[in-house]
Amino acid sequence: MVGVLSRTTGVLGAAALLGTGLAVALPAVTASAEETLLVAATAVPEGFDGDALRPGTQNVVPQVYENLVRYGRIEGEDGRTYLDPSAIEGHLAESWEVSEDGTRWVFTLREGILSPYGNELTADDVEWSWNKSFDQQRTGNFIARVSNVESVEALSDYEVAFNLSAPSSIFLPALTLYVPGIYDSTEVRSHATDEDPWALEWLETNTAGFGAYHLDTLRPDEMAVFVANPNYFRDQPFFDRIVYREVPSAASRATLLLTGDVDWIDRPAVQQVVEFQGDDRVKIEDSPGRAMVAAWMNPNFEPFGDVRVRQALNYAIDREEIIDSVTRGTGDVAMSVVPPIVDGYDPSFFAYDYDPDRARELLTEAGYPDGFETELLYSDLWWWLEPFTIQVSSQLSEVGVTATPTRITGSDMRSRSAPAVRDMPFFVFESGPIILDPVYTLYLLAHSEGVSNRSDYSNPDFDALIDEARETLDRDARLALTTDAQRIWMEDAPWLVAAYPRTFEAMAPDIVGWVPYPDVHERWYDLRRVED
Repeated sequence: MVGVLSRTTGVLGAAALLGTGLAVALPAVTASAEETLLVAATAVPEGFDGDALRPGTQNVVPQVYENLVRYGRIEGEDGRTYLDPSAIEGHLAESWEVSEDGTRWVFTLREGILSPYGNELTADDVEWSWNKSFDQQRTGNFIARVSNVESVEALSDYEVAFNLSAPSSIFLPALTLYVPGIYDSTEVRSHATDEDPWALEWLETNTAGFGAYHLDTLRPDEMAVFVANPNYFRDQPFFDRIVYREVPSAASRATLLLTGDVDWIDRPAVQQVVEFQGDDRVKIEDSPGRAMVAAWMNPNFEPFGDVRVRQALNYAIDREEIIDSVTRGTGDVAMSVVPPIVDGYDPSFFAYDYDPDRARELLTEAGYPDGFETELLYSDLWWWLEPFTIQVSSQLSEVGVTATPTRITGSDMRSRSAPAVRDMPFFVFESGPIILDPVYTLYLLAHSEGVSNRSDYSNPDFDALIDEARETLDRDARLALTTDAQRIWMEDAPWLVAAYPRTFEAMAPDIVGWVPYPDVHERWYDLRRVED
């Protein structure tokens, strides 16, 4: 018997989790069932700074830190709400003006927006927050660089200017992100020191934003409790309290959901989704995927420097079989590095239908008539990595390529694929855009300076097209450039492309309101409970 937080009572209860290996005993949290959302996640966040994405951080910072603008909303044919990437509307900012040359944007903030500490949002908070990201030289600084932001300056209490080095087609969509987050700089600066001027140590265990929720309690390796910001500028959220529990076992998370002891579980694997089908104790919702199932080839290592080898491996893969066996039929064949959900997606340059004979021909032309041997590295970062690796290894063996599956840790995978290292010749990874924009997607994943170009692909012609597209504000001209870039990328074949699996969320049957976001993290503000 294992102590759990009961969804129906809001106090310490019990659930029998035979064979799950769950060993967690948590203290009681007193709150009514109508006001508390119980979430079972893989781990308690190890920090709350959006520029330092430690394990679990990215799941919760969007709940705390919001930005000047947001995507509009549309209603789908299924009656659900979706983001509208063609419409960007004010959020923390109520309006903005742009200079004729497109290099200076002045935003007018909404007045009266308060943090949980009671401090009002001002232009100084925006300037301070972006300067923090500039100084940290991490995620937020990349967003600034890719959108040409050179500086941010407070003009008055409620007016803030962004100065760009050149016009940017990415800038406004980039402002929909939670990073660089807008911090309550009054509160954060009160915890700064000479050695830690941005209070980064304090942000490891605290939050200070203007979003819908705020960290209340943190118990490492057990749970984090978030409470609604009582000063939130929009309507108060349905849930007053979020209990974010650490439950490392996927099987245990599933059991807790089935027994009604939690309301939401962290991104279930497709096998769990299949098992949940037809069970009225669980509701499954899904959306198109934005991150590709793929194996990445680093052209700085032989034999992957030869485009014929990279193309051969793409011909050697039976994608329909991979979708059936790995994603259980819940995905689409990947025909571009730009996902289908992003404006400007063009699948017309995909030429890699399953053709093992063509794969052998190309390998022979490249000087590998008998194939070659290599390691295929993978980790435990996502549920599909191991089965996909096994499938790829098996299928490549049919054309003489011995790709030995080799498991490394998730931390090693991230560190070895970082820009300063990138020492893996052939590896399996998942990545995709969190901005619904083709220029951002192509820069992020394939530009030679893209932070997520983990296989170190480089093509000057491709870079030139994306650099031009970044400064092209006309939509049709911009899409023409990204179309040509997709052609080059597909011909160069830096990835062994496979599928875009769908994204699933599993929740209690009475939870409604989920809106899919490209960062694949739900927003607690959207959720509410309804009577059966």
